[in-house]
Amino acid sequence: MKTAIIIPARYGSTRFPGKPLADIDGKTMLQRVVEIGRRAAATNNSTSFFVATDDTRIADHCAAIGAPCIMTSSDCPTGSDRVLEAAAKAGAHFDVLISLQGDAPFTPAEAVIRMIEAFEENPRHEVVTPVVRLRWTELDALRKAKKKTPFSGTTAIIDEGGRAIWFSKNIIPAIRKEDGLRRQSEYSPAYQHMGLYAYRTDILEKFVSLRQGYYETLEGLEQLRFIENGISIHAVILAVGAGTAQAGIDSPEDLKRAKKFLKMVK
Repeated sequence: MKTAIIIPARYGSTRFPGKPLADIDGKTMLQRVVEIGRRAAATNNSTSFFVATDDTRIADHCAAIGAPCIMTSSDCPTGSDRVLEAAAKAGAHFDVLISLQGDAPFTPAEAVIRMIEAFEENPRHEVVTPVVRLRWTELDALRKAKKKTPFSGTTAIIDEGGRAIWFSKNIIPAIRKEDGLRRQSEYSPAYQHMGLYAYRTDILEKFVSLRQGYYETLEGLEQLRFIENGISIHAVILAVGAGTAQAGIDSPEDLKRAKKFLKMVK
């Protein structure tokens, strides 16, 4: 099974132009993500990695840090389209494509490795994505954060076989008789989703041809397009702190929080 870890990196963000090149404690955001991709790819001989961009400034930076880079069209509407175009231009066939977001510099390499392993164990998987089961204290912190920023943080419902049933910007499931559950376990029934995906190549080709789904539009979650079209998503559960599931960096304010987070984990 041949896998490609592809890092879509766009310079022209509306809210934060040039963010892949923003400095975080002496390294650019993109450089940190490249290091994650490189570590994950090194664990598997059949895995490649490269950056996909439409901007020469990012391509020049990739050359400076020794990261392979493929230039893509500026017309790609989403990161998923950019990943697919880059894979097509790479000159090799890949069975599985992993989209490692260029604005998520604290993604644990374990998340990428676990997705590769999931496909090796079952090549019939269509999409694989990581989730983190929240401790009660972490769930309480997420509830508190959502009072200020209600659309930050995505939760998921996972069945016993690991299939993702639904995702939402609301906290799901709603929990009755919570006090009793708290006494039984350190962990809550809630899972927080990390915005990271591994796709079978044919499934990603199908995905980019589909129209946005009704619930996808309402929630602003593209993974709901899979579910709305009968495409199965398998979840791998990570034993990491919820802080690693934090969203990508979308604004200068997020960058400030990221720098604080980095100081906390050092």
